[in-house]
Amino acid sequence: MNILLLGSGGREHALAWKLAQSPLCKGSGGTLYAAPGNPGIAQEAELVALDAGDHRAVIAFCEARQIGLVVIGPEAPLVDGLGDSLRAAGLAVFGPSRAAAQLEGSKGFTKDLCARAGIPTARYDRATALDAALTALDGHALPVVIKADGLAAGKGVVIAQTRSEAEAALADMFDGQFGDAGAEVVIEEFLEGEEASFFALTDGATIVPFGSAQDHKRVGEGDTGPNTGGMGAYSPARVLTPLLEGEVIERIIAPTVRAMKEAGTPYSGVLYAGLMLTRDGPKLIEYNARFGDPECQVLMLRLEDDLAELLLACAENRLAACAPPRFSPGTALTVVLAASGYPGVAKKGGRIDGLAAAELDGAKVFQAGTALCEGALVANGGRVLNVTALGASVREAQQKAYRAIDLIDFPDGFCRRDIGWREIEREAAAAT
Repeated sequence: MNILLLGSGGREHALAWKLAQSPLCKGSGGTLYAAPGNPGIAQEAELVALDAGDHRAVIAFCEARQIGLVVIGPEAPLVDGLGDSLRAAGLAVFGPSRAAAQLEGSKGFTKDLCARAGIPTARYDRATALDAALTALDGHALPVVIKADGLAAGKGVVIAQTRSEAEAALADMFDGQFGDAGAEVVIEEFLEGEEASFFALTDGATIVPFGSAQDHKRVGEGDTGPNTGGMGAYSPARVLTPLLEGEVIERIIAPTVRAMKEAGTPYSGVLYAGLMLTRDGPKLIEYNARFGDPECQVLMLRLEDDLAELLLACAENRLAACAPPRFSPGTALTVVLAASGYPGVAKKGGRIDGLAAAELDGAKVFQAGTALCEGALVANGGRVLNVTALGASVREAQQKAYRAIDLIDFPDGFCRRDIGWREIEREAAAAT
């Protein structure tokens, strides 16, 4: 079977690495294509120059190459309706429709769905103008969460500690700091607890749990500094116990899938729930309509089954016939090596060496923001590399990942040195 993977980041490198192992592709003489890809993805797939925004070009390529499955990695093409165009052309697609992708594309849409379906989440208000937002702000205690309604590359969220910070965040959003994403805002109650991520595959009817993870959003150690797209993650998030996972499926995931189906917009793909584990139980922070980044990297390292078969079953509405996916009982941990200046203006062009040595030491390096320049690998984005390792414990996986990082020569790069710190503290406490 020929497979087309769309995307160019660390998430897509992890997906390409796992898809390339599938007998559906590798064992049947099929080809894995990726567009536009990156130098790391090129080691697993044949790169093609396709613009995901050009639906006709993508369809023409799929028809010419007899593509049996299209996997849409990032959120923007999903919100743009690429999945709808491909399905209309008779192609099997992993990823939700435009209408279903509103679960990520509009935070207000998701909050309203939660209100209708009784899904536990933070109290909220929506506003489409600064004056109305300031009035709504009066009804919220501090700290308060301010969110741009639309897609903002993981950066459209501000946790305001003071009234002046909240007002400044609202002014920035309505002033266009996040483009169209900030044309509407959501003002939320601040939830206290520990964050975790839960993933499920669904074809619109069947729900298949697909693991948990814990991301580290802040740029600085000890979870300090501005939010980023993610500086590292580990899986599984053991704070999300089997009992809590059952509660998440029953009270959050299943009602969402049911509500989307009843609305005539069934959700098909991966449903990524960002959760806050509060004293009152898990509450939904937000949904993503695709695999997380860098959570995908740790999930793929742990997955022991055929990813292509699972995604194809989801696309063909036959998840009910699939056995639950198997994951390694160990822990996978990934550390993001970012370019100097991130999450602001990141420095591009810095040379990167030593990846082969890092992987010989037992890690897997997924490339994110990289490019080739005169034969050398260089930084081409904010988050550049995802150094990922598997261990029997979080501590062991962390040690292996940082040992590999120390073998990489990237003078313009930096990373957090405490990824997994909460669970490592719990492991140490349990051992005493």
